[in-house]
Amino acid sequence: MTDTPRKNALPWLIVSIVVIVLDQLSKAWVLNSLPEYTAVPVIDGFWNWYRSYNTGAAFSFLSDAGGWQKYFFAILAIGISGLLGYWLSRAARSDWKTALPYALVIGGAIGNVIDRMLHGHVVDFIQWYWRDYHWPSFNIADSAIVAGAIGIAVYGLFSKPESEK
Repeated sequence: MTDTPRKNALPWLIVSIVVIVLDQLSKAWVLNSLPEYTAVPVIDGFWNWYRSYNTGAAFSFLSDAGGWQKYFFAILAIGISGLLGYWLSRAARSDWKTALPYALVIGGAIGNVIDRMLHGHVVDFIQWYWRDYHWPSFNIADSAIVAGAIGIAVYGLFSKPESEK
């Protein structure tokens, strides 16, 4: 008897590709259309386009580290994406609660790696604020990473292990 190949979740990488394309197209628009460090209101009192750059990670972590962090964050993102890709290859294609979050994180991570390698920094342009509080600027890749991480955490916290099903 021969084993039939299990349908793995690798086709979910199409979601990663869509995230990367949307992220890079939006950043190309930003670099060609928005002035640097100037708020362009989208929804007054809540949302601006605001072109800025981040040489660090989340919330500008290590942004003033002298340049080595570009390679550190690129290697970290590629490593995490590889691990998540491996896990996708082991997950069932129909397991969207696992596959979708992994694919979102992979797409976001690679989108930001492209920026780091092309520009030496990540291009951010979405700025949310309320009165005097401004959330740090972010981009589509960042949004995908956060959505994926939330999905991974929520599914991890609220799903039952196979042994309990």
